[in-house]
Amino acid sequence: MSEPTVAQATESIYASLKADNADIDAHIAALKAALAREGIKEAVFDPARLVQNNRAGRKLMQAYFRQRGVTVTFSSQ
Repeated sequence: MSEPTVAQATESIYASLKADNADIDAHIAALKAALAREGIKEAVFDPARLVQNNRAGRKLMQAYFRQRGVTVTFSSQ
């Protein structure tokens, strides 16, 4: 099985968030590895695709990911 790309890992995280955070830690680890392989410093998420698209939800997501070693930013629309 090949390693997921950043885009694939991000899609897995969106799916996990919609499924009540099922296997979120595994998906974060895969995203962290993909970011390192591709030399990218931060993951960018679309706030419109988040389950909780409010300031508190975004800050909670950033804090949770930061604890696991992934910097999260949000795309502006």
